[in-house]
Amino acid sequence: MIKIIKKLFSEDKAFYIRVLTLALPIALQSLITIGVNMLDTIMVGRLSEEALSATSLANQFINIYHIFCMGLGMGASVLVSRYWGMRESEPQKAAEALKKTVCIMVRLTLSLALLFAVVTAVMPGPVMRMYTPEESLISLGVIYFKYSIVTYFFLGLSLVCTIVLRSVGQVRMPLYVSIGAFFVNLVANYGLIFGKLGMPRMGIAGAALGTLIARIFEAGVICGYLFFFDKKIGFRVKDVFMKTGDLIGEYVRISIPVLVSDGILAIGNNTVAMVVGHLSMSFVAANAVTSVTQQMSNVLAQGVAQAGAIVTGQTLGQGEREKALRQGYAFLGLGLSLGLFAALVIRLISGPVIHAYDMSPETVGVARQLMDAIGFIMIFQSANSIMTKGVLRGGGDTKMLMLADNIFLWLLSIPLGLLAGFVFGFPAFWIYTCLKADQIAKTVWCVFRLRGGKWIKKITTGNIE
Repeated sequence: MIKIIKKLFSEDKAFYIRVLTLALPIALQSLITIGVNMLDTIMVGRLSEEALSATSLANQFINIYHIFCMGLGMGASVLVSRYWGMRESEPQKAAEALKKTVCIMVRLTLSLALLFAVVTAVMPGPVMRMYTPEESLISLGVIYFKYSIVTYFFLGLSLVCTIVLRSVGQVRMPLYVSIGAFFVNLVANYGLIFGKLGMPRMGIAGAALGTLIARIFEAGVICGYLFFFDKKIGFRVKDVFMKTGDLIGEYVRISIPVLVSDGILAIGNNTVAMVVGHLSMSFVAANAVTSVTQQMSNVLAQGVAQAGAIVTGQTLGQGEREKALRQGYAFLGLGLSLGLFAALVIRLISGPVIHAYDMSPETVGVARQLMDAIGFIMIFQSANSIMTKGVLRGGGDTKMLMLADNIFLWLLSIPLGLLAGFVFGFPAFWIYTCLKADQIAKTVWCVFRLRGGKWIKKITTGNIE
């Protein structure tokens, strides 16, 4: 037992300093983004409970795109981190491979944005009907979608470019941009939702338009920096048209499984949202409130997860396999510790958060049960997200992660959730716990995968001479 504990907590102080240097700006940026979403939720909630529910459900579809882009960005990050670690041993090959990786990522992001924009423009009603049978929610969701069509392009580019910049140690600049976007979003949403500051009162449409304005600001600054000023990667607008055929095979092998994994996972999570949407109006509203708290409690773990992918990739790029193995156990220890901390935070803030919203007594009761369930699940979610989205992904183990993510979700969580909600009629606590059972199973699986060492994969720079 003592040996296991020693493995989970590294004595290398420089390791923790490096992780925190990367993780804290990432976590703060995520916290700002979630803070914007929380303010949006509160402001929309002041309109009506129906407006709150409709916005939440519409954003579930937008979140599919968001997670797809996360997959594209994190998949590219695996390669970028490894190539960045190789820059001293093979500088020319690494520099060229970095540019080509970013080029492929940008092309795929824009193509994906076009697909989602077309679907949102052409069939907003059918999309909303996937989540709820309530016509009042569907009509409000259609209004929200109308002003969100162009958002996909700006959201996708800012997200993937931010992830790539982080992979080479550029973590502060994206944070500063997010702070600026926070205030842009706050002012725009306040003015457009309620008709303040000389702006028209647009209600739920104002929430979507305010978010679009903030995304334009964010993408303009982030992409402008990467495409015109960044010297580490050296990618420029003209490089979007460069030939990338020699790296396509390696990109597909490493990055596409991340995209597929996150994409199918997004669809799975939306299936969970569909289950929630068909339970009751109270469950939908309570879930909209508590999901923001869950995101806020998990931001530090998400920051450490991205730091884990970067550190692991760079360490392996330098050829230090044993060091990467030791760091993997230290990251697992961090995950468990952060999970317990997040559970405590949720326990402390659940009451004040719930009472910040104007909800019916029934919805308040459901929200309390969901908060308890989220606190329990967060212990496991924190640990496995740092391992799957961080260490194992940074090691190039993307195909196995793709299988594990989706097997546990589709064969465990969703069937259990359907049974709990529609067959046995369990209380909200147990419905949510069943819907998130994959988080517990993946945590156990990650421990065995880490011990085996097979998660460390070789990555090449393509056929660059």
